[in-house]
Amino acid sequence: MVDWAAGTGFVQAGSTRLEWGCWGSEPGARPVIVLLHEGLGCLALWRDFPAKLAQATGLSVFAYSRAGYGQSESCTLPRPLDYMTREAVEVLPQVLDALGAAQVIPMGHSDGATIAAIHAGSVADPRLRGLVLMAPHFFTEAMGLAEIARARVAFETTDLKARMARYHRDPEVAFRGWNGAWLDEGFKAWNVAHVIERIPVPVLAIQGRDDQYGTLAQVAEIEKRSCAPVDVLVLEECRHAPQFDQPEAVLAAVAEFAARLERIEAADPDPA
Repeated sequence: MVDWAAGTGFVQAGSTRLEWGCWGSEPGARPVIVLLHEGLGCLALWRDFPAKLAQATGLSVFAYSRAGYGQSESCTLPRPLDYMTREAVEVLPQVLDALGAAQVIPMGHSDGATIAAIHAGSVADPRLRGLVLMAPHFFTEAMGLAEIARARVAFETTDLKARMARYHRDPEVAFRGWNGAWLDEGFKAWNVAHVIERIPVPVLAIQGRDDQYGTLAQVAEIEKRSCAPVDVLVLEECRHAPQFDQPEAVLAAVAEFAARLERIEAADPDPA
């Protein structure tokens, strides 16, 4: 189990030790925001955003590094092409069990947003109160794949690997696991948009208009297919990382969304 008072530590998910960190007060009756990082992210690469998020929302915040990222234990390469689905239905439930919170609001970025959406649409999890999806992916787009190909060139020809080594115990695994899956020829047909139709909780979708990895078609898919309420925030002068390009707008939107979820819960604590 997570020892909240320690502030950071490792949690066991299957046979793998995953690093975690937390901010704010120990979880009680209120929801915990669970941060799920991007394809090259990790616990440390959230920087000061979790602390600001806890302050802006008044909620506790929890984050962890997936296997192969940050200081978590490594994983076997190549990653399977359905690695996000496996993370969502096999690993994330174990992490949430260890967290021990009665209510959670998963907040994912990029790959992490996709994992959050798949979890919500595939696992009957009574802890879910809402989802925050920043720059999610539900299907591949040519412009995104081209950017990922450029990232591979940068990893092999610049100091990107050395910079990643500041945050990842094995930057080769962190990069190749993500990049190799997305650039696999078989991944072009990847599409998990069907999970949107089974998401049972309200969604806040956030994307930068200048996102280099995906177009607004990704959030439009949520609006088109979701049976649950959806709020969409499109940010100007914002690329793939809204939490860093437009942090104040993101914090304000998440704070308002979380407060609304709590008002709904207070008005109808047992909708069943």
